[in-house]
Amino acid sequence: MSKRHAILAFAALAGMLTAASPAARAEEPDLIFKRSTVFKLLTPDHKLAVYGIDDPEVEGVACHFTVPEKGGVAGMFGVAEEVSDISLACRQIGPIKFKAKVEQGGDMFRQRRSLFFKKMQIVRGCDAKRNVLVYMVYSDKLVEGSPKNSTSSVPIMPWGGDTATEKCGDFVK
Repeated sequence: MSKRHAILAFAALAGMLTAASPAARAEEPDLIFKRSTVFKLLTPDHKLAVYGIDDPEVEGVACHFTVPEKGGVAGMFGVAEEVSDISLACRQIGPIKFKAKVEQGGDMFRQRRSLFFKKMQIVRGCDAKRNVLVYMVYSDKLVEGSPKNSTSSVPIMPWGGDTATEKCGDFVK
């Protein structure tokens, strides 16, 4: 088996394992809007797309992220490798309730960004000292990752008339 075939086989196996992970089963993000950035005459334009997603394990937190989407022929057929420029903003949108223990740096959401090798991940952590949830988005490849990332913090605050707040440190595995 050649090195290339071994990498493709490993990528296929990784894809199957990714599909079985809890983050892969999380609700799909909601498209908020898209904006064209580069005009293409006969094929789809390059765009920036803004999506919203609720944290599946922490009620009361929503994240919005912006990703570039390639147009052109490759984008039209869904085979374009997307770039790693992704921005992220997460906020408290209601009282925060942990549904279960969460892993420090565990996946909140993941999405493929190319046909085989690249995926985008939003991971969650807890800054127990400050009682703040910290979210980071990045993309990686099977062979080589990208240092491009974005981070957003959500301080756990009282909501409405409720003065009690949960401590994220109590819910880290």
